[in-house]
Amino acid sequence: MANTSLRASPVLVSSAPGRADFLNTHQDYKGLPVVPVALDLRTYMIATKTDSPGVVEVLSMDLKERGEQYEDEFTVGERLQYAQKSFFGNYLRAIAKVALILSKKGVRELHRKDLGLHIVIKSEVPVSAGLASSAALEVAFAKLLNEVYHLQLDERRIAEVAFRAENVELGIPCGRLDQYGSSFGGVILLECKPPYRVKPIPFKDLCFVVADSGIIHSTATIHPARQAELNRGLEALMMNKSLPKGLKERLAFHYNEAKWIRLREEELAPYLSTLDEVARKRILFTLRMQRSTEIALKVMEKRLRMENALREAKNVPELTDFLSAEKGFDKDSGSRLLGILGQVMNYQHFLLRDLYDVSLPELEEIKDTMLQAGAFGAKISGAGLGGSLIGLVDSDEAGHKALNAALNAGAKQGWVSRVSTGVRIEKTGNRKIQRILKSYSA
Repeated sequence: MANTSLRASPVLVSSAPGRADFLNTHQDYKGLPVVPVALDLRTYMIATKTDSPGVVEVLSMDLKERGEQYEDEFTVGERLQYAQKSFFGNYLRAIAKVALILSKKGVRELHRKDLGLHIVIKSEVPVSAGLASSAALEVAFAKLLNEVYHLQLDERRIAEVAFRAENVELGIPCGRLDQYGSSFGGVILLECKPPYRVKPIPFKDLCFVVADSGIIHSTATIHPARQAELNRGLEALMMNKSLPKGLKERLAFHYNEAKWIRLREEELAPYLSTLDEVARKRILFTLRMQRSTEIALKVMEKRLRMENALREAKNVPELTDFLSAEKGFDKDSGSRLLGILGQVMNYQHFLLRDLYDVSLPELEEIKDTMLQAGAFGAKISGAGLGGSLIGLVDSDEAGHKALNAALNAGAKQGWVSRVSTGVRIEKTGNRKIQRILKSYSA
């Protein structure tokens, strides 16, 4: 790999945020809408030009510090080969391949620019913590290629490049939550059925505490298992001869084909008792997660008065109990809103634990201490069985209090974060970039 000095002439710096799984966790791969929030933890890519047309040289400072394989080199083109499984360079190779296809730019056209890249990566997003570290890497690189090669990709197409690179090219069974959350930033409602509409939610002042349990988990293991369990339950329902035709038309044999939004638990209840316990729990989880998210969104978008949230929740088993425990109804409207959102988060964690079986005793202890320290709500972010939890607080001070409690309860590391912007091009002279450059050259 060429010995390129980034301190001399960095050409371009891109960055993309990690994301917290705010509402409707484990629903994107079913085609249901999800609500991610971008965190102020970012992956940075600092690029300089080389005289090797189409050649991309990559160095990850974080992997180098951990003593892992940290370099890669490949030539941009549609015939890229991938290295061994889990190699970080595969994500970038897949992005380079898919970006060419979706942008309709030819390899020869790119090579005629007589331009190669040397890239240094520095990330604040922890790996395997449920905060979309791979998506931040993919989105930041897609943005970099977009700027260098003038691919004319907007935030949506950058997100789609990143999704297809991970899901189709690399065969990782992810939904679109991570890539769209990182690309668009802010708090968004993402519809996970075509045409994948994105609706910004105007709550940029939300404050979160993020606690990384330090327990390594694998999305590639958890998702297929839950998807198979859902399919087993759906198949049993579809084969039930007593199921009304109108209801069967809204179901399907595959978890991604069922019309979940049009299904109601009360009409399915007589038939769910025929399923095995695990399959029944997975279907109930899906329905209740969606309904609780709908209520939270109505309140956030002022389509439902906060005092009417309890009445709206009456058809969602046990959600009323959570909302009734909210202690902020006698306070100002801001505290009341945080109280409702926090209790919806608590309810969704309860569903993740009891109906999706993705919590652990260690996660429960961290979650409980965050709540005892004053967080309005706390829940798993990501696939679960490890990774991170997020808590909703009303200030940085409250966030640090909850974070200290989480660390004392066993969390490995954590952060207090405001809502961040999406993928962007950074100014090469800002202090954070200069610190990265100084660290790289040391």
